[in-house]
Amino acid sequence: MNKDNPNITIEDIINEINYLNEGEITRLKDAYEYAKKVHSNQKRLTGDDYITHLLNVVHILVSLNADIDTLVAGMLHDTINIGGVEKEVIKDKFGSEVALLVSGITQINNLKYNGTNETAIANHRKILVGLTKDVRVLFIKLADRLHNMRTIYMLSDAKKKENAKETLEILTPIAHRLGINKIKSELEDLSLRYLKPDVYFSIVERLNKSKNERNKFVEEMMEDVSSLLNEHRIKHEIKGRAKSIYSIYKKLDKGKRFSDIYDLLALRVFVDTIPDCYQAMGLVHSKYRPVPKRFKDYIAMPKNNMYQSLHTTVFGPEGNFFEIQIRTYEMDEIAERGIASHWSYKEQGKNLMKGMEEKLQFFRSIMEIDENSEEIDTKMEDLKDTIYVYTPKGDVIELPNGSTPIDFAYRVHSKVGDSMVGAIVNEQIVPLDYILQDNDVIKINTNKTSTPSKSWLDIAYTNQAKNKIRAYFNKIDKAEYLKKGEEILTKEFRKKKISASDMLSGDNLDKILNDLHLANINDLYINIGSGKISVSHVINTDDDKSEVLLNKVIKDNNDTEHKGDIIVEGIDDIKVKRAKCCTPVPGDEIVGYIQTGIGINIHKSNCPNVANIKERLINVRWNDIIDKKYSTNIMVYTNAKKDLILDIVSITQNNNLTLKSINNIKIDGKYSFELKVSVPNLEALNKYINALSTIEGVTGVERIIK
Repeated sequence: MNKDNPNITIEDIINEINYLNEGEITRLKDAYEYAKKVHSNQKRLTGDDYITHLLNVVHILVSLNADIDTLVAGMLHDTINIGGVEKEVIKDKFGSEVALLVSGITQINNLKYNGTNETAIANHRKILVGLTKDVRVLFIKLADRLHNMRTIYMLSDAKKKENAKETLEILTPIAHRLGINKIKSELEDLSLRYLKPDVYFSIVERLNKSKNERNKFVEEMMEDVSSLLNEHRIKHEIKGRAKSIYSIYKKLDKGKRFSDIYDLLALRVFVDTIPDCYQAMGLVHSKYRPVPKRFKDYIAMPKNNMYQSLHTTVFGPEGNFFEIQIRTYEMDEIAERGIASHWSYKEQGKNLMKGMEEKLQFFRSIMEIDENSEEIDTKMEDLKDTIYVYTPKGDVIELPNGSTPIDFAYRVHSKVGDSMVGAIVNEQIVPLDYILQDNDVIKINTNKTSTPSKSWLDIAYTNQAKNKIRAYFNKIDKAEYLKKGEEILTKEFRKKKISASDMLSGDNLDKILNDLHLANINDLYINIGSGKISVSHVINTDDDKSEVLLNKVIKDNNDTEHKGDIIVEGIDDIKVKRAKCCTPVPGDEIVGYIQTGIGINIHKSNCPNVANIKERLINVRWNDIIDKKYSTNIMVYTNAKKDLILDIVSITQNNNLTLKSINNIKIDGKYSFELKVSVPNLEALNKYINALSTIEGVTGVERIIK
């Protein structure tokens, strides 16, 4: 079980690597020398030099065929957290990719786990994955934890159990979702060993007692199956497969008897092609009677973590149950290494990372699922309740039940969806709101000049299709808004006899963009054209007594959150910041959105910016004890012909609130005011809004979302 190698050297690792070029080997050696220098005075609890841990982590990553940036980052993964090296130093010495990975592993290693219930566990897992910008960070994290678990025997019993619990609840589900079976199984067995040592060693003892007998049956079965396949000239390889201790424990824990576990005797057959898989399975079933309901075809219908194989259980020699798995060599690579198996050294750069990021996005979407929860059936509904439909060429497309031809078209390609004019299902014309069924064959009719309809948003079922439809119209709308905004601003400049070239160039343009939190002049035009920003925000020529008063009452804007004001269950220390769009205050119902690589943005629960998001949201709540004020945005509408700033300032001061900024917007001779005000809670805010409503000429007051 314990595969720790305290005597491993960099030469041992390099001798095992057969997929890196000389330049990449040199980079790995340089990283080793640097890490050895940084950690030169550090020891592990085992008494070994710290560098042995880093070498073992890299050795594990090599077993996954990790790329050179991941190997270098694995060697350097503790240089920031433990070695005290700055990220910029890593970037200068080893490049931005490596620095990003090392920074990422440092960030998630700093998360403090204190899971006491299912919600806390699920939150921690979601946050860990949500913060990960690059999926390779998770490989390093798993390799790091695997070696630590191999050497956990040096810790106290309490600490062993704590680490084992976190590993089992947080990290093994991640390894499972990534499909890395070789790491998942070892982590599970090690966790069980330290969480429930009596149970663990009891299973080991029972396995050892029956080992000789089981080996005899397995060897006999291997010979019989091999002879059968040779007779039919199917090239193959057969191995006996050991059942993991943890998987046996899970079955025993559900009430099964040791003798009732079907796959204690198991074979794995490797062949070259998919047709060989099915032919081999047919031959096995022709000789050995299959156990009813034990056949699984994961080739035609792969698992969510990309696993493919044929599974069957048959009655073998002397009536023993044998589980037999049949797969291609490529399928076995995926089964053992999961997403990591898609590292291809013939593909480089963008193609590889695009594929990896797509897998990570899907992975994030399913990490909310807690396999041990009593609500697993409902939480898995979106994943399990799937249909399999076909293109006219016979390609299989997996979709959630409830999907329409629109969802199918966009799953095939965005261009197919955007140019779709109709659908034919099983050689019959169907409406676009037709609900697809299992095994439907779908042909999408397209026209290069056709475009999507906004009504499709009400018909499409999947978020993927809806997002692509929205993206199309956002692109069209932006072009229209940009043109409209430029025309409005140009017209206003002429009206006020202002030089557009002077106003929108150099430092003056930079100031306008900074004040409005915009990236460039096109963003300015788009926001004006869409009505989000008034021209008066850009052209402000008023200079009266109100400006002098405002300079006295508007305070410095400092919105940094105090630690602990917002609580994320199960996480002790993570960066939390209120969203600028809806600016929630204590008393508002709130929800957390995990922002990749940064932290958690807090939105009002009814904020439209998170209304259609299902993934990467977590439950958060306000602390019961908060002694600070929070800024929020208010719009005051009036039918008054006079400036009401003095009245607004007076009411603000009477309510003991802080006015942080005020913009007066004059449209058709009437005033409206956009306020940014600091309040302690929702109750005080509502009281303030009611007070503003009493001002003569005010027609309405509301909180605004930007």
